[in-house]
Amino acid sequence: MIHWPHFRFRSILLWLFLALVGCWLLAALTLVALRWIDPPTTALQTERRIQSFFHDGDYQKRYRFVPLSQISANFPHAVVSAEDARFYKHHGFDWTAIQLAAQEDIEGGRIRGGSTLTQQLVKNLFFGTNRSLVRKAAEASLVPVAEFVLGKRRILELYVNVVEWGPGIYGADAASHAYFKSAPKSLSRLQAAQLASMLPAPLTRRPGHTPHYTSVILRRMAQVGW
Repeated sequence: MIHWPHFRFRSILLWLFLALVGCWLLAALTLVALRWIDPPTTALQTERRIQSFFHDGDYQKRYRFVPLSQISANFPHAVVSAEDARFYKHHGFDWTAIQLAAQEDIEGGRIRGGSTLTQQLVKNLFFGTNRSLVRKAAEASLVPVAEFVLGKRRILELYVNVVEWGPGIYGADAASHAYFKSAPKSLSRLQAAQLASMLPAPLTRRPGHTPHYTSVILRRMAQVGW
């Protein structure tokens, strides 16, 4: 004799599990496609659009994907120096940075997080600003896929094109035109560092408003010969 409440509960759990597996497979296949296809939008961009419906003011999305060849080398160099100095040395997770971030948390002087560019890209593409253990687990499981199928150059190209640089401003092209009235190919070292200094808080910071951090980024760039 079937115990219906128990049977239904198990069926619901099974369907939930299958749904999660299906979503994960869809995200993984999307990462494979992104090796050749430029994303028309991201989860973060969709989230910001929805949020704009509930706030006063005009929301204008500015986003145009451009290849790395049309972006000054100063720009990705500054972003790596600011957000993920060991980008070319790790495979998606920088355990050294994670340990340092945890220690800074304990000491109450946290400067930056331990998330790599790959982790940030996966979060931006699929999860937006959602914070939960389920999201972190899903993100962590997709990071190795991104590293394997995309490679470092494509990860960096995707990141600098989709990351948020202000209200409605996404990517190198939009940021360059919005703040410096120029194409991303023309960005100087200082301008690139100023934009990179915004990344911890892109909705509130502006280029030139954090001169100390900008100097830190420039120093890091010089240390590796950029």
